[in-house]
Amino acid sequence: MSDNRFMRTQALLGEKSFSKLQHSSVMIVGLGAVGGYALEALARAGVGKLVLVDFDKVEITNINRQILALDSTIGKPKTVVAQNRVHDINPNCQIVVKEMFVNSKNIDDLLSEKVDFVIDAIDALNPKCDLIQALYQKNIPFISSMGAALKTDASHIKLQTLNKTKNCHLARFIRKRLKRRDVDISKILCVASDEQTDLPESALFIEEKEDICSNTRQRHTMGSLPTITAIFGLTIANAVILSLSKLAK
Repeated sequence: MSDNRFMRTQALLGEKSFSKLQHSSVMIVGLGAVGGYALEALARAGVGKLVLVDFDKVEITNINRQILALDSTIGKPKTVVAQNRVHDINPNCQIVVKEMFVNSKNIDDLLSEKVDFVIDAIDALNPKCDLIQALYQKNIPFISSMGAALKTDASHIKLQTLNKTKNCHLARFIRKRLKRRDVDISKILCVASDEQTDLPESALFIEEKEDICSNTRQRHTMGSLPTITAIFGLTIANAVILSLSKLAK
């Protein structure tokens, strides 16, 4: 029996473009709320190779918005859960797992893995800026996710360059830091929401979180909806799919 799992994607893109997708590789850095949905879409689109980068484990607080977070996956490394899920979708997908916390010291090693596209779904400010700067300097195609927390109106989500973002606290911080690093922010493609938020104080709270060194620390946490974070991830994945498949034309 022939394997028709991707027949609808192939029918839409055409045989040549779909073949390009099957021979493409994408790195996803951060497998949380945004990165998980981007991963899901890329796997179901038939991307041939996926490089999965994360250091974290699934927590019960992830269940409200992360597709990899289930009662059965709590406590497991996100990279392992992601690898198993992708192989359940497409057993022929080649997967490279990198269980690591990205920082300025290991980025060069990370990016020595040759890929066609990178998705930045990191939520920590310094590592995110380090990764964006490295990708920009190495001229590696990528899309970065800005802040999806506190947003509720999906109609404000758009693919745009970083210099055009507004009403996004994360994007504002990143713009300032990247300018100091001589990064042309008009060249940085990202997904962001320009929704002006006006939410109750309860949407911001302090959460205890275990860091990479197993130390418990407090961090400021913002409320988020599964719909908005998913749309961020799916918007990024859609842009990547179209970009990779068009290379065949």
